[in-house]
Amino acid sequence: MGRLTGKVAIVTGGASNPGLGYTTAATLGREGAKMVVTDVDAAGAEACAAQIRANGGEAIAMHQDVTSERGWDEVMAKTLKTYGRLDVLVNNAGIAVLKPLEELSLADWNRQISVNLTSVFLGCKAAAAPMRAAGGGSIVNISSVLGLIGLPNCAAYGAAKGGVRLMGKSIAADLGKDNIRCNSVHPGVIWTHMQEAARAGDRAAAEAAAKSMPLGRVGEPSDIANCVLYLASDESRYVTGAEFTVDAGMTAV
Repeated sequence: MGRLTGKVAIVTGGASNPGLGYTTAATLGREGAKMVVTDVDAAGAEACAAQIRANGGEAIAMHQDVTSERGWDEVMAKTLKTYGRLDVLVNNAGIAVLKPLEELSLADWNRQISVNLTSVFLGCKAAAAPMRAAGGGSIVNISSVLGLIGLPNCAAYGAAKGGVRLMGKSIAADLGKDNIRCNSVHPGVIWTHMQEAARAGDRAAAEAAAKSMPLGRVGEPSDIANCVLYLASDESRYVTGAEFTVDAGMTAV
């Protein structure tokens, strides 16, 4: 407990439960961070913030369209007005439209690039000045194993997530002089609402597919949240421009 005491953190896409953003926000809040939870689902974001407060933490929620530059300005302004600083940004919000290449429309492509990649650029850009004013900070961008390897039906999703990985390395090089770190996390098969929808609610099928991985099981949102916690904390103060693959060994074989 207390690994993030005194820090202020924003987590995007924090409404879905079970979900990576919801669990990450709850984990950072449990460790002492003052939380700003955002999502297009304002009620879901507020439910996450309320849970953090019920557990003794501090949290506010905001509606946010992560593809809107003005929206990012509003989130940063509210964060600074409420808590006075920003130390951690977790760019988690994302969507998945998984279709064969020839069925993937230009609208499908543009939407995934906008939500999964452009939003991360906007978030990193918006966070730079307040983190610099705070003496440094940690940006954690949620990518995917599909940002490292190719699978069928994932052209747009993989392009966006691969872009998140390499963009983060450039941002790490740009902002290192200001003691601002930027790293990416690459989840494998984690049981979230998104995974549940992709598999029509069939966790048994997901577990069967996971048997081919070295650890042989599906992961939980807390497996990702704990990695983000490390990157958000001062324990990782010498870590930047790196990618952390949390996938039960899926990309190792």
